[in-house]
Amino acid sequence: MPMSALLPRRDEASGRIPDRAETRLITQAALCTSLAGLAIAVAGPVVVGALVGAALFAVAAYRPVFATYAYLLTLPFLAGIERGALVPGARPNEALFAVLVAGACLGGWLRLLRGDPIPLRLRPLDVPLAGFVVLSTVWPIASMMLRGAEPHGSDLMALLPVCKLVALFLLVRLTVHTEQQRLRCIRLVVWPTAGLSIVAILQTLGVEPVLTLLSAFWHASTSEASDRGTATLGSSIATGDYITVGLVLLLYCGIHGILGKRERIGLGVLLGAGVLASGQFSTWISALVAGVLIMRRYPQARQQVARFLPIVGIAALVGAPAFLGRMADFTQGYTVPRSWLGRWDNLTTFYLPQLADGHFVLGISPDSVLTAPETWRDYIYLESGYLYFLWVGGIPLLIGFVWLSVAVLRGVSRLAARPGSVGACAATLEVAWWMVLVLSLIDIHLAVRGFGDLLFVLLAIMSGRLGDDEHGTQDPALDRSRTT
Repeated sequence: MPMSALLPRRDEASGRIPDRAETRLITQAALCTSLAGLAIAVAGPVVVGALVGAALFAVAAYRPVFATYAYLLTLPFLAGIERGALVPGARPNEALFAVLVAGACLGGWLRLLRGDPIPLRLRPLDVPLAGFVVLSTVWPIASMMLRGAEPHGSDLMALLPVCKLVALFLLVRLTVHTEQQRLRCIRLVVWPTAGLSIVAILQTLGVEPVLTLLSAFWHASTSEASDRGTATLGSSIATGDYITVGLVLLLYCGIHGILGKRERIGLGVLLGAGVLASGQFSTWISALVAGVLIMRRYPQARQQVARFLPIVGIAALVGAPAFLGRMADFTQGYTVPRSWLGRWDNLTTFYLPQLADGHFVLGISPDSVLTAPETWRDYIYLESGYLYFLWVGGIPLLIGFVWLSVAVLRGVSRLAARPGSVGACAATLEVAWWMVLVLSLIDIHLAVRGFGDLLFVLLAIMSGRLGDDEHGTQDPALDRSRTT
């Protein structure tokens, strides 16, 4: 068919589209515009959200890997918005994740009907992970019923974070296969993390527009704005963990020769300053753990430390306000951070007496949040990762976590030396998992907001390569251009 047949006919004398066709086109456009304007005026954000959700669903069905990309890109900015603030009964990132996963599942199902192979093979890490998931979800409810206790809605809701992390693990495992896809995922981690760092830095510097925005959508306290960088994750602990993982991933990208030099230097300054701007002692402990592990795994990096001193100096200068604000605790006569004293008081008063009563063997409840007896607070949180395992699932869950930890550390030791993105992700996972092991003494960092998502993304990328030949860089069965 000639191209002219696809174009509107023109009147030979005037060179214009005939009046009837023009009138019909204008009328249709005006009608659609009027209906759209009326719908937005009546329903407002609901219509916009539905249209955006439908578009994301369709793109995820057409390109399932898009679901992984979109979630990583928006994770540090949406995860901190309170439940019900924009989406009834859910956080925006949870609603987005549900839409993306639903679209990816539809796309995968259509491909299965077409006869495409299922890109899922059993890997060495899958059995320990499955055991930990069962002990984190099924076992706590079964344990309550065996003890004659009736699970409540809050107990079931407490299981959802682990279920979401497992769904994210499967999404990444089934969609990310090639080196190009892994590099995209790396950039979709480090670049948004730089944005998160900028927000945390501006927050600790007291920039008024940033404080206003954070207080409006992320419920940041303006009285604490100059002390800790809660940023768009709504938690200084979550922000610090997230930025630390991004910084470690960036450093390992430099060691493995991926990403550009200018890109690494610019991002490194922002992420280094963000680590200080979080204002969290646990974050600085994580940074120390990361430094020790990097030096231990790559001794040659010790010779290059002097080259990074100017960058470290700039990052320290930018993030100094939050750091100095937290160090003021020690000038007031405290031997440990004041927040740690409150945590210890909560543990010894509300949690340890119940665990010491023999309930630590089988666990108490999946919901570790207690109603506070005081009037100045509503809830009490269990701020110890290892006690959390005992509270939720008892000794079986703690054993399951140890089993999974051993399997993860063994896996990363096999892949961390590989070139390219696989080695960078595996080495970063090693640092992130040691962060969990160390910091679980004071908090449950395995499922902390944002950081837990990154942990399972890295886990999915690393576990998908276990069992392959040591020199392979891609999964040959899945290296198709249409999957990118």
